[in-house]
Amino acid sequence: MATATQDPATSRKPDLSVSFAGITFKNPVIAAAGTFGYGIEFEDIVTLEKLGGFVTKGLSREPMVGNPPPRLFETAAGMLNSIGLQNIGARFH
Repeated sequence: MATATQDPATSRKPDLSVSFAGITFKNPVIAAAGTFGYGIEFEDIVTLEKLGGFVTKGLSREPMVGNPPPRLFETAAGMLNSIGLQNIGARFH
């Protein structure tokens, strides 16, 4: 009975690392702030350690409630938002 042996040269994972602006990421998959929040909202469905990185929303030293509603306005050119940097604050992040 013949056994298959795996060639070590072909079994290695490819190097997907990329460098941008002097920062090296392990892969080019970067979650965007507008869809990914602070990352913690998705930790149950995405293994955060597998991402190359993620862009957080705006963050201030202290939590900010942002602007009062209405925050979204429809214009002839598209949507205009005025969230006002609502965020959880650096201490929580």
